[in-house]
Amino acid sequence: MDPKRSLVVIEDDPRFSATLKRSFERRGYSVLAVKSLEELTVLFDREPIGYAVVDLKLGGASGLACVQALHAHDPSTLIVVLTGFASIATAVEAIKLGACHYLVKPSNTDDIEAAFGKVEGDADVPISERKTSLKTLEWERINEVLAETDFNISETARRLGMHRRTLARKLGKRHVV
Repeated sequence: MDPKRSLVVIEDDPRFSATLKRSFERRGYSVLAVKSLEELTVLFDREPIGYAVVDLKLGGASGLACVQALHAHDPSTLIVVLTGFASIATAVEAIKLGACHYLVKPSNTDDIEAAFGKVEGDADVPISERKTSLKTLEWERINEVLAETDFNISETARRLGMHRRTLARKLGKRHVV
């Protein structure tokens, strides 16, 4: 596999993973798909990895561990984190751990490939005031605690002082596929 065009998709949704795989293969990438950190680490000895698309939530695990492992294995790997559970806290952690970009689902192959090309920051990005609603602040806090607990719903609910089912309902309402 050519390391310059090799890509690994770390995604636990088999349909979405297969769609990304086919789409990137049509663009000339050699693509491997895995569902977990364990499957990813097996690839380290077999295949060079130039690019990675990492889902933030892999079943009950955090994709941030995959970002960390990929970056530790080869800091030149370009990593894009893809999530339906976006928050400022997880975006910051993903970048600190080695991701070059963080995208919210639904994102397509064009968006992901463009993110690979935006490795450098842009100091000219306009700064604007953000009107923050109470619901947005709540959503960001929930996601921050979710990341702290490695996406453990029961522990997150306990730390936030809410019933587990209430938290699950809130997460279900905001989930974007």
